[in-house]
Amino acid sequence: MLAKPTLLGGALAAVLSLSLSSPLAAQGAPQAKSEIVVKGIKGRVPTEVFGKRPFMRNPAISPDGTKIAVMMSRNGIDNLGIIDLTKPGSPPKFFARAEEFREAGDRTIGTWSWVGNRTVLFTVLSREIIFGQRSDLRRLVAYDLESGSITPLAWEGTTGDGGVILHRDHAKETILLQRSSFRNEQNEFRPEVISVDVRTGKFSTVQRPNVFVRSWVADGTGVIRAGVGNSDDGKVRLMYRANASEQFRTISNEKDATFTGTQVVPDIFTSDPNVAYATSNRDNFRRVYRIDLNTLQPIGKPIYEVPGHDVDDLIRDKSGSRLLGVRYTTNKPYVRWYDERLRAIQGFFDEDFGKGNAQLISANDDYTKLVMFIAKPSEPGTYYVYDTESGNLAVLGHFHPELKDADMNPTETIRYKASDGMEIPAVVTYPRHRPHRKNLPVIVMPHGGPFGVRDEEGFGFFPWHQAMAELGYVVIQPNYRGSGGYGREFVMEGRKPNGYGQRMQDDLNDALTWFGQTGLIDPKRACLMGWSYGGYATARGAQRDPSLWKCAIAGAGVYDFPMMKAFDQGTFGSFGASFQATADNLVAISSARNTNGPWSPILIVAGLRDARIPIEQSRTLVSRLKGSGKTEGVDFRYVEQPKGTHNLPYEDVHIEWLVEAERWAERFNPAYVPSDVDYARKPTVDPRFQPVAAAATAAR
Repeated sequence: MLAKPTLLGGALAAVLSLSLSSPLAAQGAPQAKSEIVVKGIKGRVPTEVFGKRPFMRNPAISPDGTKIAVMMSRNGIDNLGIIDLTKPGSPPKFFARAEEFREAGDRTIGTWSWVGNRTVLFTVLSREIIFGQRSDLRRLVAYDLESGSITPLAWEGTTGDGGVILHRDHAKETILLQRSSFRNEQNEFRPEVISVDVRTGKFSTVQRPNVFVRSWVADGTGVIRAGVGNSDDGKVRLMYRANASEQFRTISNEKDATFTGTQVVPDIFTSDPNVAYATSNRDNFRRVYRIDLNTLQPIGKPIYEVPGHDVDDLIRDKSGSRLLGVRYTTNKPYVRWYDERLRAIQGFFDEDFGKGNAQLISANDDYTKLVMFIAKPSEPGTYYVYDTESGNLAVLGHFHPELKDADMNPTETIRYKASDGMEIPAVVTYPRHRPHRKNLPVIVMPHGGPFGVRDEEGFGFFPWHQAMAELGYVVIQPNYRGSGGYGREFVMEGRKPNGYGQRMQDDLNDALTWFGQTGLIDPKRACLMGWSYGGYATARGAQRDPSLWKCAIAGAGVYDFPMMKAFDQGTFGSFGASFQATADNLVAISSARNTNGPWSPILIVAGLRDARIPIEQSRTLVSRLKGSGKTEGVDFRYVEQPKGTHNLPYEDVHIEWLVEAERWAERFNPAYVPSDVDYARKPTVDPRFQPVAAAATAAR
């Protein structure tokens, strides 16, 4: 029996009423709005609050629906624990801290999931030096709810990665685990597959390593059906068999010269041994197909497609053999459910909370207990447990520890025209304290990646757009050419020789022109801010177009491409080293190689433990800025974070980045100036949050 949730009754209605809707401007020139006043917040939320770790994230419900494994923040430190749904009001039982090994380096907990109803598996991630190269290590650990014991699973004999679960048997409490192992004395790593008893830790070999295979694929019954390998020249080999008694045979060995993932790999094996579901961008946009595994050709027309956008991935049912739904993103993430029951449930939530604002995060075996995450794009969001039989919807916990369900700075997607006529989607966040939306200062915030990655509407894990909008800036996050989600051709536009560091930079500059013409922003009051590739683009903008940018805020960027390509060559091979460096002239697009001449004042932030972008990149930029006569503290500021990593996993390090960004922007491009019509109404910090900000500052 399917019951519609009682969404707005009693205490739940009071909780939900904290979220106040804010209509967003229609496509085109933004319109003036009333100031958005968040219930319970009288003034400005300080920047430190946006750097707080999520209070709760990624809850996973047990197969019987009685318990939830979840990561929760306690005093800024992530702790993995269990919530017992059969004992309402009882405190969580924590059993692992994500920062256990912080002093040793970038080590933390990755993912967590269930096998049976009494064992939680979680991965431990670390960065180590192996054979002279920085490497990611992943290990699997089992937590026994009954005994409280923590058992490493199959660590003995594992080399780099020992954390890929290919199949689970909840009844037998076993898993198929893919792990890397030595293949020969030349230190070449190839994965094997083992069957592991998660209660005892005992394991046996199921699939030996293959010289051509770097990852294995299992079907819903636990049979290894495919192997995928890639060579240093970029070829991707797919090996396949129809059943466990056959030998693997190569059915594809193609090179993807475009770096856009053109090769087809089966996602869901069907009951027909020669048919699978897979996604492909063979016709520009990634669509869902039924694939003939003998030819890797589509059977008939696409099963699902989204006009103008790629699909993201497929959702399989608990058996692993049936297509349950398709995830896709337009302005924000959505799901197209093929299961009629789940489609009806999604319809209920869409009706009450807005389309796509409720997402299914986890479900028990029979989908009668669902963990839902509900949030508008401007809200941090809240997790709920929905009982489909009774219709009860109960609050599990808020995502953000301080903001809870606060409806913050409104966000929408707008498409603008670049100077060459290409249409660029951008996520725009408006400062809620400035309702006139006229001639406002702006922060352009390019995302990382760059290729295949995109920004979307939503509060997010790193709500930098919200932090800067709360200060009074319009924040524009362009999905510049090369970004993912808009088809292969859009990605390839960024991968052209004149893309990286040139045309992709123009897309950022053109945002100032287009939005300036609408009257929303004052293009003469603009800063760049970004991390990773966004840090690169920020520094490149400061060097290439200093007349456009009042300041630049760069984190974890690449500043010397010849140096970075040499590093990537050793780490990823010759093909992988070319993934980023697509320009013909690497010196010309390297900000650290062009430090003479005028620059926008730039803040440079880098983590000493960053394993993706070596600290030498930032140190080299700083050294060459000094060598070109730039003055530290005036022309640039350098902040090196001793415990910082590329992914900002620690609260104090994250807060430091945001506070430094606030100070640099305020120094060179203040959000409020005397000529502003609302200068006298500049909001002060809400007293409620002052202790939080003070504690965060003290912790740093």
